[in-house]
Amino acid sequence: MIQLEHISKAYMTQSGPNLVLDDISVDFPCGENIGILGLNGAGKSTLLRIMAGVELADEGQVKRRGRVSWPIGFVGGFNGSLSGEENCRFVARIYGEDIDRVVGFARDFSEVGKYFFMPVRTYSSGMKARLAFGLSMAIDFDVYMVDEVTAVGDKPFQEKCRAAFAERRQRSSVIMVSHNLNTIKQYSEKCAVLSKGTLQMFNSVDEAAHAYEAIGKHD
Repeated sequence: MIQLEHISKAYMTQSGPNLVLDDISVDFPCGENIGILGLNGAGKSTLLRIMAGVELADEGQVKRRGRVSWPIGFVGGFNGSLSGEENCRFVARIYGEDIDRVVGFARDFSEVGKYFFMPVRTYSSGMKARLAFGLSMAIDFDVYMVDEVTAVGDKPFQEKCRAAFAERRQRSSVIMVSHNLNTIKQYSEKCAVLSKGTLQMFNSVDEAAHAYEAIGKHD
């Protein structure tokens, strides 16, 4: 379970603070695939990063029970001075995983070739994303956090990503953010809508879809 308790987050802009999350308190139960819909710029990716623990809220706290992934494809946790291999070893140690298994899986999956043994700062953005996805799939989580915009690579690599992710979903739950209703319907049974800093949970994707469409008509 992931519990959000009075989560608020703002970013400073030239015109003043932009409040993207405003006192959000919502529970995400174990074993349920939940989507989060929101228009572009609504704060979906920010919310996902806070839920995963890779970004801090300005106010409130997040309670997690079980092993929660970082956002799939997130590259912000890599140390640029370390090689891909060294980064994978470091993450495997943190999660108490078999180091050689994690390194081997990430190397084979990412398909970055000799760059796997070079500093991550020498990678292109696409190579970093491929390594991040491979590392995400190398470790079993109870909950996978997914930002729909993290699809990377050419079509064959994207197909491989989808196949690997489908296999993980057989034993783990998913929390996915997206602005695309069809994507949410594909992966979720319940859905929340993020708009103007507030998050409203619905018992079905269809209920959330009506609310989301109404927001789109007014914005």
